[in-house]
Amino acid sequence: MTAMTTPISWAECSARERLARLLDAGSFHEWLPPAERVSSPHLAQLGVPSAFDDGVAVGRATLGGRPVFVAAQEGAFTGGGVGEVHGAKLVGLLRRALRDRPDAVLLLADSGGVRLHEANAGLIAVSEVMRAVLDVRAAGIPVITLIGSANGCFGGMGIVARCTDFIVMSDVGRLAMSGPEVIEASHGVEEFDARDRALVWRTTGGKHRWLSGDCDVLVEDDVHAFRAAAIAALDERRPVTLESLRAEHLQLARRLELLPAGLDGDEEAVTLWRSLGVQQAERVPALDVDDVLALRAA
Repeated sequence: MTAMTTPISWAECSARERLARLLDAGSFHEWLPPAERVSSPHLAQLGVPSAFDDGVAVGRATLGGRPVFVAAQEGAFTGGGVGEVHGAKLVGLLRRALRDRPDAVLLLADSGGVRLHEANAGLIAVSEVMRAVLDVRAAGIPVITLIGSANGCFGGMGIVARCTDFIVMSDVGRLAMSGPEVIEASHGVEEFDARDRALVWRTTGGKHRWLSGDCDVLVEDDVHAFRAAAIAALDERRPVTLESLRAEHLQLARRLELLPAGLDGDEEAVTLWRSLGVQQAERVPALDVDDVLALRAA
């Protein structure tokens, strides 16, 4: 009989705790660790405290005995924001993957997007990360994103995640282009109330993303569940082709057609779920992961 494992919250772990618990024990070898003191020059000029790893740990390891490259963003530092050095470390990891050809590249996303302190440098960095992700995919190496942190995966990193082959999310994870606070600041609380936690998770949370087809696997907020899902995804190669892009565009167009005009935020998600054939859609926010998985299966 297999011994039961005690759940460990992915959301409550730091970046390095996730790495230690996700990967094979003792296998992670970090490149440009904090001892190298490679940090952002922009933050220092602005008098903002820096981190010696610039908020991301990158390196090689094994997962289920197979070689992988991995990057883990630290959400506790500037909300996991991507700046010049942070982005360069991600790009370097991906370019090295083209040379060394690991079985997969894992991105442990924990980011609100571009680091506002670095503005254009951060935006350029994100664009370079996206291009590098697509280059790695074109070389036949799967890129897998894991999302389940407190910051979620927003802004530029939200786009990066959707550029990857495979996305694993927990029910407490969030994924979107613009974060709730950004939408509220731009269009007002009437458009989106960032303090309405139920609304935020209905429209950006893991359950919604899985039901609408924006993520591939939905798991509990548990490190062991993320590890099992990541191991299972190591061979999920999905080449970017004209046909696949057309299929995704059709999926997005159909989603718009399923939503009648004039719905408010409280109605949109439930209406979409119901239109997609999800039974008892109004119950989704209160259900456990296993119950949500059963709803779509039914």
